[in-house]
Amino acid sequence: MKTVNPEAGKTISHIDELESTIYSALEIYSNVHRGSGHHSMVSTALYERAREIVLETLGLSKFKYTVIFCTPARADILINKLAARSYKCLSSQEIGLPIGVRALALKNGKLPKGTPFQSGGGSTRYVMPARVVWASAPDKFEAGTPAIINIIAFAKALLMIKQYGTGIFKNGNEINPADTNDFTKDNLTEVTRFLFNDNLQEYSGKPLMEKLNIELIGKGKTVSTMFGEVPFINLDNAASTPTFKPVLDAFFKTWRQPEEYRQFTIKEVKSICSDFVGAPEADFDVIFTSNTTEAINMVADSFKGNSEENSEQVILNTMLEHNSNDLPWRFIPRHSLIRIPVDMKGFIDLIELDNLLKAHNLENRFGSKRVRFVTVCGASNVQGVFNDLREISRIVHNYGAMLMVDGAQLIAHRQINMQEYGIDYLVFSAHKAYAPFGTGVLVARKGLMALGSEKMEMIRQSGEENTAGIGALGKALLLLKRIGWEEIMDKEKALTRLAINGLAKIPGIILYGIVDTESDEFKHKGGVISFGIKGSLLGKLASELTIRGGIGVRYGCLCTHLLIKKMLHIPPFAERIQAAILTLMPGFNLPGVMRISFGLENSIEEVENFLKVTNDIQTKSPIKNSIRTANETKQHIKEYAALTVDRIF
Repeated sequence: MKTVNPEAGKTISHIDELESTIYSALEIYSNVHRGSGHHSMVSTALYERAREIVLETLGLSKFKYTVIFCTPARADILINKLAARSYKCLSSQEIGLPIGVRALALKNGKLPKGTPFQSGGGSTRYVMPARVVWASAPDKFEAGTPAIINIIAFAKALLMIKQYGTGIFKNGNEINPADTNDFTKDNLTEVTRFLFNDNLQEYSGKPLMEKLNIELIGKGKTVSTMFGEVPFINLDNAASTPTFKPVLDAFFKTWRQPEEYRQFTIKEVKSICSDFVGAPEADFDVIFTSNTTEAINMVADSFKGNSEENSEQVILNTMLEHNSNDLPWRFIPRHSLIRIPVDMKGFIDLIELDNLLKAHNLENRFGSKRVRFVTVCGASNVQGVFNDLREISRIVHNYGAMLMVDGAQLIAHRQINMQEYGIDYLVFSAHKAYAPFGTGVLVARKGLMALGSEKMEMIRQSGEENTAGIGALGKALLLLKRIGWEEIMDKEKALTRLAINGLAKIPGIILYGIVDTESDEFKHKGGVISFGIKGSLLGKLASELTIRGGIGVRYGCLCTHLLIKKMLHIPPFAERIQAAILTLMPGFNLPGVMRISFGLENSIEEVENFLKVTNDIQTKSPIKNSIRTANETKQHIKEYAALTVDRIF
């Protein structure tokens, strides 16, 4: 089906119009709600507008209903907990889009109380060692990073259906014959060849990295500052990454595939994932989810029925963990949780890990308690440290326990080999590996997931409904492999060394973690740097970076409340006071840290710009050549966000 594009003055297909919207959203893509900078503000505004569009489509009042965006599996679980006629549901599948989105509109006050059935990043206001202050709806039920781009696409599609009629995305994906050639069910290679072929096929290593930077979606996008329009600088890659044109092309080509061919793409990407993480398909299962958080919750859920009659099972994690790898383990019946300490640089105490396992599993010093499961992050989202997974795995398996690795901060930065290291479970997200289209991955040794065949099939169908996101992930992993780990590490090291050494010279800056760039420990440091400010508010610095330099960073507790409180030396009595304040004042800003994090698109010039702006702010250097005041700039940014929402929707 066709429509007229008034701007271009030509006839385009509905799928072309929707793809144009996705491209525009990706140009200003960022994680939502918890970031700073222009792109985070606009992405948040688009995401919240998507909720309104769902309610408008259903003819419901935004004052009486709350919209929660879910995966198909999460929607099914939530619906089973709701009263009849207390909700309405819209599905991307029903309108013909393979992006795995469900929108539940629920009557206010009808949501389940207490602990959410899935927990993790974004679902809480405050986390203490033995207590959680949950967020209010909808955040409480949207654990982990949502499929932001998919949700924006879904909302735009709803508006287009209202304008052009139902069925415009069904049976009309209009595959270009030039894209398909010998496209047959019997020829898997032809069906999925777009994953392996692209316009940069002749490049690898550093030249490929340089070419990809040119093809970054949104590269050079300018934003308003006190000094006029400047290219936006994204220093929040640990939260979520942008994407490149070849990855977006894979997303589009996958969702234009006829439904009967999409299973071939899913199968091929499973093989790509297996190869990428060193998990042979004969020994490991690859299960697609919505994000890392959902994958961890699935593994935790499989342990709920995995108790031993004569022993109490113990789970070990660490003080380094993201809330997504802490909260799900707290609520497993007949299991207890112990957190292994870490030092102030972010290294896990391997001696304590060995001692705990020996005391429980060999010496039986704690009666019937046995450690059956250890879960650690492959890299810290705060300290940027890569712990020794090979040694951790050796210790864990030496005492008969299993090991899961949260690879969210690892997957795009360092090589991992599950078979060689002896890792039993690995979880990660595509949106941290340059494919921000709502796909997560759980890789598990065959036979370990104990959820029952019916539930596992529901999970499989839910994850694989987002076929377009799966195709994009496959392409992103292939590109990372073609660049090579040495090139990626060398670039991260150069940027990180420059940033740490530069920050150390700025008055009032307190650096956390590894700060000696000439030490042996620095080789274990990734492109994540956290720091504080003496006598100043982090939010003020983040705002100044935005309006002066067009720079997006992240600040706060970074979904790692336990670690941040350890780093800031916050005592237990202060924790209780903070929790009480948050209960009464949900918008209260907690003490935290500032974080910058690098990706493939960042450059030496961007880091130098960040250091200059930060130094000017901290030294209160006179503002010269400004064409706007700070307040005028803030207003300009708000207007820009509103105009972008209107343009895209």
